[in-house]
Amino acid sequence: MNDLPKQPAVPDPANELASDSSPIDPRDFRNALGTYGTGVTIITATADDGKPYGITCNSFASVSLNPPLVLWSLGVYSSSLPVFQNASHFTVHVLGTSQQALANRFAKSSEDKFAGVAWAPGLGNAPVLAESVASFQCRSVNRYYGGDHVIFLGAVEAYAYNAKESLLFARGAYGRFLADDDRKNSP
Repeated sequence: MNDLPKQPAVPDPANELASDSSPIDPRDFRNALGTYGTGVTIITATADDGKPYGITCNSFASVSLNPPLVLWSLGVYSSSLPVFQNASHFTVHVLGTSQQALANRFAKSSEDKFAGVAWAPGLGNAPVLAESVASFQCRSVNRYYGGDHVIFLGAVEAYAYNAKESLLFARGAYGRFLADDDRKNSP
């Protein structure tokens, strides 16, 4: 670990986005990104054959309040990519602190991630999971290609939320938010 700024030589703009041409070490860069705590979400959609799909994601972000837009990204090598590229809708589920096992389940490849999971079809038949802290049902508006990911832009058409505590992720581990009042009362 090093607190000195990492400033690589100025790259040739023609090759800057090409794979394997960056002077930045990918593992070290991932470690640096991991210092930024994020929420944990599961993104769901339905394939053309009606099968539900879902993945754990921490790249979710708000884009605009008016119109209500959100984004998330998925690696170009994900086996689920064609499902999300072809889906008219997707649902973003913000997970709660009690849903760490669910986050782990949807983070791994599996034939049926939805087995035993309570859900209902939402807009565009995208699954809406029960018990999430918030859900955002989105119409897929656009896709942008950035490096080794596809960025999905969604127009929020329906949403719901509750007061449960959100699950957080930083430095490769799950956690929770400690408000100032919580820190004063902790040992």
